[in-house]
Amino acid sequence: MIDDLDLGFDEPERGEKGRHRRGFRKRKGGSGGGRGKTFLALLMALLLLGGIGGGAFYGFDRIQNYFVTPDYDGSGSGEITVEIKNGALIADMADALVAADVVKSQKAFIEAAEANSRSKNIQPGTYKLRKQMSGASAVTAMLDLKNKIVNGLTIPEGRTSFNIYKLLSEKTKIPVKDFQAAAKDPEGLGVPDWWFKRADGKKSVKSVEGFLFPDTYEIPPKSTAESILKLMVNRFLSVSGEMKFADRVQEERGGVSPYEALIVASLAQAEAGNKDDLGKVARVAYNRAYGEFPCNCLEMDVTVNYYLESIGKPTKSSKQMTAAELDDPKNPYNRKLRGMIPTPINNPGKQALEGAMDPPTGKWLYFVAIDDKGHSAFAETYEQHQRNENKAREAGII
Repeated sequence: MIDDLDLGFDEPERGEKGRHRRGFRKRKGGSGGGRGKTFLALLMALLLLGGIGGGAFYGFDRIQNYFVTPDYDGSGSGEITVEIKNGALIADMADALVAADVVKSQKAFIEAAEANSRSKNIQPGTYKLRKQMSGASAVTAMLDLKNKIVNGLTIPEGRTSFNIYKLLSEKTKIPVKDFQAAAKDPEGLGVPDWWFKRADGKKSVKSVEGFLFPDTYEIPPKSTAESILKLMVNRFLSVSGEMKFADRVQEERGGVSPYEALIVASLAQAEAGNKDDLGKVARVAYNRAYGEFPCNCLEMDVTVNYYLESIGKPTKSSKQMTAAELDDPKNPYNRKLRGMIPTPINNPGKQALEGAMDPPTGKWLYFVAIDDKGHSAFAETYEQHQRNENKAREAGII
């Protein structure tokens, strides 16, 4: 800025050696004009930098920041943890780092990330960083896996909420009762109210069961039972939304609500011994509850086990179940209950959701496992089913 003012300092003439590049050279025509012009330039500079006061410096600082990226020097000091959320873009990461005073400006981090081709490998999660780092140092630190706080937990497909609470409690040391308390308000955890609407005329039972999506989660430090369950519900909503699960069920499943289809997905997840059969088992569930099955009931032992687990009793194999347990009138998940059961019985994965959303066409009403890999044979009539059972016995499966 000062260079734009002519202060009487000229470039040296060619041939002059040993003098500073900005050396003073007396102008031709005497000293008066040069001194006058220099004095005027100095006066203007003083007015700009000093006489105008704080406002001039503020304006100068604004202009400087426009051309020069505000950035800290070095690798910073102290220690702080910063969470980078799922789906965060580089600009979102920069905002989080600025808020924690890790970097001085969003621009500093973005420019450093753009200059480092590996920055695209920065993943969501919680990082242990320092305060007041340069943008480049922050990028380098986040690419070093030693600085990422890993607290991962895999929730397998088909686990009930009761089982999931135990897994989460073992990992986080948060009491099971805290998860149970948080789960009492599914809508508070993020499940939209419309998810619980049914098309079969039955009373809606609001439960978080079915919405705790099975996946590997990185649990941030200082998490609560509520925040962890919200994380899982949000994952379910993201996956089902990407699949257009609710839309397709309403358009293609002939009067079945998305919630009823979610229940069917949980049944398929529990009953199918092989992923190849998830869609067919879902079709059997639809056919039994809404089709031409004599009792219009599910007659699946897995619903009995869900009830036993819900009241704190051990689950059993089909052979171990008593007649009273198989047909308990107090059990809202009774296998003889007409139509669809009140809620999902576990938390199905994506393939089970796909099977319930778009099951193969078929009039199957029965199925039985026929090999040690869990594949089932499906039948439309009980006579066909009996023949399949004989095959299963010959193979030593049942």
